[in-house]
Amino acid sequence: MQSVFFHKSILLISFFLACILGLFAGFLWALSHDLPEINRLKQFRPMEVSTIFDSRGQVLDKFFIEKRFPVSMECISPLLIEALITTEDRSFYSHVGINPKAIVRAIVQDIVHGHFKQGGSTLTQQLAKTLFLSPEKSIIRKIKEALLSLQIERRYTKEEILELYLNQIYLGSASYGVEAAARTYFQTRANHLTLGQAALIAGLPKAPSRYSPLANHRLAKIRRDTVLRQMLETGKITRQDYEKALTEPVLIKKGTNHDKEPSAFFTAYIKKLLEEDPRFAKNYSNGLRIYTTLDSDLSRTAADAMEKHLTELENRMKSKGTGGNKKLEVTPESAVVGLDAQDGAVRILAGGRDFTKSPFNRAIQAKRQPGSAFKSIVYAAAITKGYSQTCILEDSPLSLTLENGKTWQVNNFSVSHDGMMTMRRALALSKNTTAVRLQNEITPQAIIDFSRKLGITSWLAPYPSLALGSFELSLMEITRAYIPFVNQGIGATPFAIREIRDQDGHILFSVSPKKTKVMSRQDAAIVTDMLKAVIFEGTGKKAAHLSQEIAGKTGTTNNYKDALFVGYSPGLVLGVWVGNDDASSLGKYETGSKAALPIWIDIMEKELAKGKIQYFDIPDQTKMVYIDDRSGEIFNLDQNIQYHNGHIVKALVRSPRKSIP
Repeated sequence: MQSVFFHKSILLISFFLACILGLFAGFLWALSHDLPEINRLKQFRPMEVSTIFDSRGQVLDKFFIEKRFPVSMECISPLLIEALITTEDRSFYSHVGINPKAIVRAIVQDIVHGHFKQGGSTLTQQLAKTLFLSPEKSIIRKIKEALLSLQIERRYTKEEILELYLNQIYLGSASYGVEAAARTYFQTRANHLTLGQAALIAGLPKAPSRYSPLANHRLAKIRRDTVLRQMLETGKITRQDYEKALTEPVLIKKGTNHDKEPSAFFTAYIKKLLEEDPRFAKNYSNGLRIYTTLDSDLSRTAADAMEKHLTELENRMKSKGTGGNKKLEVTPESAVVGLDAQDGAVRILAGGRDFTKSPFNRAIQAKRQPGSAFKSIVYAAAITKGYSQTCILEDSPLSLTLENGKTWQVNNFSVSHDGMMTMRRALALSKNTTAVRLQNEITPQAIIDFSRKLGITSWLAPYPSLALGSFELSLMEITRAYIPFVNQGIGATPFAIREIRDQDGHILFSVSPKKTKVMSRQDAAIVTDMLKAVIFEGTGKKAAHLSQEIAGKTGTTNNYKDALFVGYSPGLVLGVWVGNDDASSLGKYETGSKAALPIWIDIMEKELAKGKIQYFDIPDQTKMVYIDDRSGEIFNLDQNIQYHNGHIVKALVRSPRKSIP
């Protein structure tokens, strides 16, 4: 009887255990079918740092979601590999993906402490968790991790697993992989690390944020020394190596803060362009190589010029302090735009003095009145309608009755009036009355239409003050509007990116410069000749010492709120704005010539010194003649001209058409 009962008990227990084992097997089977496909590991491409290059291929900036620089095993120091294996997984080369002893030890520790205290994970398990699983701490996740590790070990060699791990592991301070960590903490490559540096990095996986030398210098050193001691105890290094490494200071070499670089506004602009482009918005920080148009040398010159002349302006403003107040309530700002004269490539883009203090890009985002810099467009519009620079305009007191019945008195900056004069002289001296009279002749709408052809998109209205630049534009807009004047009448849309390549070097984007015919080649050449007069005969004389082919126009707004100079050489169209962010006055007589032109001169001087001398276009159907810039009388070059009172100047005019016999 007892024997029968015993056998039944054994059968019942066996059945019960079989059910449990079956359920567990079914559970494991279900989990295994819920795992990611391991064969995807071969095609796995970790996120990489995207890099922005200037026009000469020099690195401007790097940006990333995960800062990572994947490298092969040959590019990683053996010291670092030994240090990581010693501290993280000493049985790496002998286990099959999991370490049963470590797992049992971890379970005991977890039970003793009542929570997940110790991981017991191999490098393979850490890799599986990082690539395929969530960071949550649970029994289910640990079982999945173990199953994945076994599969990974069956399909891949130890070297392949280790290379993936070394490029994937998070090592603090936004650095993923050992190469990124080496660059972040020591500004060196992973194959150039000293023993002390290798030990420090090897100690980070345990708690990257806690042991990061950027976060806690003392704890980082303690952890490094612990790794070195483990390497000594396991025979990976000699005592002499150990003692020498202990004396290495934990010196962190900080990299360049790109936000303080002259290119900071430009690189921020590039990132914004990528984020707004649906082709790159989702992967713009995934290993892209972005080749841009920036001229780093000119950009640095622009930054230096801005700081130098704005400091001088500050000193002048302090010396004129209202009521004896020598402390400025606002600091003057500036912006610079430099465009290639032929295709519109953005060579300089400086949106302010210091990106770290104010990332607001005044070159693109700010809209301010261009003042007299807009007069170039008024006179150019007239030239396209058949006017000559020898045409006569009247500079005399002018009052206009506005639509609301009020009277607008048009005043010159100089207050005085000089009577009759040519369009050339009127533009050179920046007379307000002549510009408004000319606008009335050709109509404000004609000027607006011409402005649109030049690329100006901001709101303009046919008001009398249009001729004086009363409508707000960005510096980029007013600068690009000058391109057709120097480029034989051809306008160009500004662009900042020439080419984008992916991680493998495949071209994802290549620019095709957009150009449009705006005016005839002859008209453009005549406008350029008139703008040369601004520099050599008018308000821009401060730049005349450059003694090369340059042209441009000053701009000053009411109460000296804005100072501009927009001009060009045969290769570069350059715009400079100076003002206060709160639109307060820069101070009496702080004109475009005084506040903005010195910055323009320093940059243009650098540009002109780069290569051989170039000349402005003098096309067929035009000719150089002598004119009296008051009466407009034309003299041929071979005539014996009597120079009197300095009013006889050389000017470009249309050639009379030859009649066909």
